[in-house]
Amino acid sequence: MKSTILVVDDEATVREVMRKYLEFEGYRVAEAQTGQEVFDYLADNRPDLILLDIMLPEIDGLTITRSLRNPEGFTPLSVNNDIPIILLTARTGELDRIAGFELGADDYVIKPFSPREVVARVKAVLRRSSGGEVDSGEERPIEFDNLHIDPRSRDVRVNGKAAVLTAKEFDLLWFLARHPRQVFTREQLLNQIWGYEFYGDESTVTVHIRRLREKIEPNPSQPTYIQTVWGVGYKLEPA
Repeated sequence: MKSTILVVDDEATVREVMRKYLEFEGYRVAEAQTGQEVFDYLADNRPDLILLDIMLPEIDGLTITRSLRNPEGFTPLSVNNDIPIILLTARTGELDRIAGFELGADDYVIKPFSPREVVARVKAVLRRSSGGEVDSGEERPIEFDNLHIDPRSRDVRVNGKAAVLTAKEFDLLWFLARHPRQVFTREQLLNQIWGYEFYGDESTVTVHIRRLREKIEPNPSQPTYIQTVWGVGYKLEPA
């Protein structure tokens, strides 16, 4: 079945170009130019990924991301909050990029961009969100005390309760879980999870570690599983 990409941008030219490139690659494409149109679309549809411009009129992309990641607090929409989101923006500041990741975005592309690059990012994020990058020899679930991680379904449970992770959050957790007690620097994690083609910085890792702790740790300020090794990086410590 073809994946559906929701392209959200108030510039008609951007939407038209991305539609052509994505449809050429075999994707279905839906369009929206305002935040309200996004919410109207999601009321009846679930795309496989959202390409979302930050600088939208009235309701900006960061507000939309926050709403989708925390629907009970911001909008009555009955949508799963794990839909992958790639932010599109002309902003180049580090704080804007960190803000997007803090809210749960999966990737970030700076305008002006190459449509081919965006398509490549879409493919990569969809592979991760569907579990397509998990090796067949490593498909067995991993359990650490009350933490259960299943790479086949990309299901994470803490004390039997589901923890909803974004694609990148799951990839990061799964990588650390496969290498318990091994310490990784932020640079190593950036390369392993985001890849050398990712034009980000190491603060991206810090943001995702923080979000993971909020979702899986009994006390995020005193983490049990994902521990900081000061001056080096992070490790997953089996409880």
